[in-house]
Amino acid sequence: MKALDGLRIGCVRYLNSRPLIEPYAGPVVLDHPSALAAALARGDLDVALVPVYEALRSPGFAIADGVSISSLGPVWSVFIAHQGPVSAIRSVSLDPASLTSVNLFKVLFAEWGDSVPNYVAEPSPSGPEGARLIIGNQAIAFREQHGGDFNYFDLGEEWLRRTGLPFVFAVWLIRPEVKEPHRVAAAFREIATRGRKSISKIAANHPEYRSEFAIRYLTQNIRFDLGGKEKQGIALFRALLCKHGFLPAETAPPRFL
Repeated sequence: MKALDGLRIGCVRYLNSRPLIEPYAGPVVLDHPSALAAALARGDLDVALVPVYEALRSPGFAIADGVSISSLGPVWSVFIAHQGPVSAIRSVSLDPASLTSVNLFKVLFAEWGDSVPNYVAEPSPSGPEGARLIIGNQAIAFREQHGGDFNYFDLGEEWLRRTGLPFVFAVWLIRPEVKEPHRVAAAFREIATRGRKSISKIAANHPEYRSEFAIRYLTQNIRFDLGGKEKQGIALFRALLCKHGFLPAETAPPRFL
């Protein structure tokens, strides 16, 4: 992976990112999505796997084509946990770790919801009117712990139901100063190809998750493509973000390498 030599690379610390980074033997900063996005914006990282919302509001950066964390249906690890009907939700605590998930939920409710709930930083009260957005490893742990005590409004599933398209949650974002960015993007595609062929091994390397669950999650819930349909999903998400004021309308579309 000579194309990546000397680059400061960051990756989310969630299980769903493992096939996109574990075949790489070089140094990697592992952190939460929002922290990686901030480090990339400051110039502390050269490349990072970050929420797609960050790519949409940073059009000067480039997206490595062909690789993503996405879903086509239930994603399992990005959801609103609630105890009553969705229509009864009045207050939602939003996880600040990923602005993509936060804005996806806001878009879904703004475009198709009967009413828009209050968004709060602190945990919402229990009961039918309170709900909570949870993502990543924390979401997996929440399901394991609480099971049927809650209902789960899966954001990937709802996006597919409303649009018929995949939803892209995260992409490799490359700073404009990086030399030979096309070679860098190609290197991440190669890593992803290797990782997808090694999912059983990756599952075994993470004993904190049951192997059968990790394999099912990484092969059925999570997708790693970034092709035509995924780009259509990104374009629609961007259009809806602009429509509802979550992204400036003059923001340029993303660039793929």
